Amino acid sequence: MEVSNRLLALDLFRGITIAGMILVNTPGSWEHVYPPLLHADWHGCTPTDWVFPFFLFMVGVAIPLALGRRLDEGANRQQIMLKILRRTLIIFGLGLFLNLFPRFDFATVRIPGVLQRIALVYFFCSLIFVYVRNWRTQAWLTGGILLSYWVLMTLMPVPDGNPPNLQPETNLGAWLDRFLLGSNHLWKQSLTWDPEGILSTLPAIGTGMMGVFTGLWLKTDRNHYEKITGIIGMGVLAMAVGLIWDLTFPINKKIWTSSYVLYTGGIALLFLGIIYWLVDVLGYRRWTKPFLVLGTNALFAFFMSSFVVKLMSLPKWTLPDGSTQNLYGKIYTDLFVPLFTSPYNASLAFAIAFVLFILGLTWILYWRKIFIRV
Repeated sequence: MEVSNRLLALDLFRGITIAGMILVNTPGSWEHVYPPLLHADWHGCTPTDWVFPFFLFMVGVAIPLALGRRLDEGANRQQIMLKILRRTLIIFGLGLFLNLFPRFDFATVRIPGVLQRIALVYFFCSLIFVYVRNWRTQAWLTGGILLSYWVLMTLMPVPDGNPPNLQPETNLGAWLDRFLLGSNHLWKQSLTWDPEGILSTLPAIGTGMMGVFTGLWLKTDRNHYEKITGIIGMGVLAMAVGLIWDLTFPINKKIWTSSYVLYTGGIALLFLGIIYWLVDVLGYRRWTKPFLVLGTNALFAFFMSSFVVKLMSLPKWTLPDGSTQNLYGKIYTDLFVPLFTSPYNASLAFAIAFVLFILGLTWILYWRKIFIRV
């Protein structure tokens, strides 16, 4: 299989994931969202909870494809790591910028975030790949990370006096976030814990490493069907182990439990295997263009989706009843609500329209052959 074909399947999966991420992040109204498009309240997993680990998984897949040949040719590891560090800092900085905009209040800025976690996972997975060249050693290290997190979260007493627990505000990860970052720099909806917190980044590296192993598998000389069988087989196995582990360490996105890593990583393997089969083996590509457009400029699409929402939320005016409204809400209430009898359908239609808007912006870059890389 040629590298370009592998990257086509990866770009398509990335584009589908970005579309899903924008869809679930921008409903017309958070009061009217279909349950599958919401995150699980705490333990458990909805299709929305697949989206972020899918992206981290693909970050991992791309690492052997992007760095493997250079290392095999004897490239200087220090130079490679400098480029990795540069990319990490840029992605992390973009995430901080989104959290700062538009007030730029450094005293209360949320330090963790989605892009920040992507940056850290990319950095540590790349570090492991560059300096630990044996995949078996990488696998043992990844397993050790997931087991260590399980032990820390379920057996280690919390330093503030609480016993080991998995509750939102009293678990070890929440304590560590408050201790190192302070409440002012955490998720604004809680200020006591953060869904992209410091300790839970550890198992998130495991999600990225599952992608690394997949990328290594795709680089082998096996034929299409052997690769697909391996990907789907490992996906089913990972899901099964994740569901078994769920009995003692519940699947939970907000603290990124080790069972969640295996369960969602298994689903990601199944998705990638199916896309690979449809696109690279059967040649069904007519449906792929929109997702290819999003996937080849995924960072731009994600950044713009967040930035545009913030811009639309800036202008506010007072309504006759005394409440305030912004451009985001006005477009939803004036254009979408009147068109649908169900507020849930109106909210979903707004989200779909926003995905298409971001697709339009990204298509301009694709048409001009501009692919933003960092």
